[in-house]
Amino acid sequence: MKAKQLLLIPLLFISTPYFAQSTAPQLDKIKQIDLKNNLYEFAGDAFRGRRAGEIDEMRAAVWTAQKAREAGLKPAGEDGTFFQFFNMKRSRVADRSTILLNGKTLDLWKEVWPTNQVETALEGNVVWLDKMPDSNVDLKGKIVAMKIMPPTPMTQTWVSLWQFRYTASAMSQQGKELLNHGVAAIIFVADDKVESLISFTGFHFEDGYYGIEGRESSSKDNVPVILASKNLETVFSKPGAYLKTDLKVDNFEYPSVNVIAKVDGTDAKLKKEYVLFSGHIDHDGVGPAVNGDKIWNGADDNGSVVVAMLAIGRAWSKQPAKRSALFVFHGSEERGLLGSRYFVGHPTVELSSIAAVLNGDMIGRNAPDSAGLLGITDHRNSDDLVAITLAANKSIANFKIDTSWDAATHPENWYFRSDHLPYAQAGVPSIFFTTLLHADYHTPSDSPDRIDYVKLTKMTKWIYETGWRVAEAAKRPSISVEAKK
Repeated sequence: MKAKQLLLIPLLFISTPYFAQSTAPQLDKIKQIDLKNNLYEFAGDAFRGRRAGEIDEMRAAVWTAQKAREAGLKPAGEDGTFFQFFNMKRSRVADRSTILLNGKTLDLWKEVWPTNQVETALEGNVVWLDKMPDSNVDLKGKIVAMKIMPPTPMTQTWVSLWQFRYTASAMSQQGKELLNHGVAAIIFVADDKVESLISFTGFHFEDGYYGIEGRESSSKDNVPVILASKNLETVFSKPGAYLKTDLKVDNFEYPSVNVIAKVDGTDAKLKKEYVLFSGHIDHDGVGPAVNGDKIWNGADDNGSVVVAMLAIGRAWSKQPAKRSALFVFHGSEERGLLGSRYFVGHPTVELSSIAAVLNGDMIGRNAPDSAGLLGITDHRNSDDLVAITLAANKSIANFKIDTSWDAATHPENWYFRSDHLPYAQAGVPSIFFTTLLHADYHTPSDSPDRIDYVKLTKMTKWIYETGWRVAEAAKRPSISVEAKK
């Protein structure tokens, strides 16, 4: 991916005297072959995409804990184990829900997709709209249908999940206007763009909402919004169309898990502080087939970081640093950063003892000589940690650093979509390593054979070197003045 903006930091900013300058001592222990072998195993079909809340995530967590033990790491979860279990709450439209059009039952999740969690029974004639209604049009209590229109402004700068973002943005914009008219229900009929991958888009609506206790994520809407296939346009638009719905909502709790391991530090005082390496175990599991493949393996997202953390753990256990190292493999990241939110709320070490969080998400793709770094410009919360990270890059990898994705105006909001976020919001110095999004993101094509293992090895060494410098420094990174405001 072409960098849009490269950050240049004056060398004097990197030369703060208390920063450790020594190179991490076990860099040669981080080997490309180990990363590749582990990733083909972790992101292979056997784990079926490691979907959060399902047995495949649990099996992947056990695999990760076993590899951590083999790497020489100690358990740092709850009750002397590698694990921290938590309940994930899910709300979704029930499969027993029915939607009838002119007396014919429509095929739920194939012809129609309820997009929000509203439990209601309603029926009535459909009012077809050829355009957005003027403010003086009376639609109060009506069931309205219209062909979805492109969102405005029509941006095509999204890299990830383009069809879903197009659809969700259009429905959000147009839905707000229709709700202001007091409508009883909204049906958006797909246009050509939405229809082209409607099963892929609809899979996200079928999935529902997720949260954890205290952060439930269920919809508060009371008006159902339904996406319909383009094939139904002629029926909905015909005068006299009659809709009858009986929508039910199911609520579940699923177990999920963080895997937590550590290496104790060597300094009697500094060992009470931790450098936290962060990544996530889960991905999307088994979903709609693309080119005949139903398993969404998540090799880059986020198998690349899981195997990188294990490699760093192997090196770290052979020669520990002054500060301790904590490795948190979060569960349920794809469901809304639930594992990291839970850990921050229920840390297995004192939150104040965490000197820095080095989070990675997708570190094995795109141009071989560049990488992304977030938490470095608009979202920076520690000048010290940024300086250490940049110095480590200059020493180890010499990547061109793309900072454009850290901009507050970037349409992907990428900074807010990975596990460093809850730590940063809690006031812990945090930074986010990534090689950025690509066309295989959240598709079955994110497979181990598409990883650039030379680049993955360099990224792993860079993260290791950064962590080592934090762990050996006389003074821990501080929170920037701006971040305290």
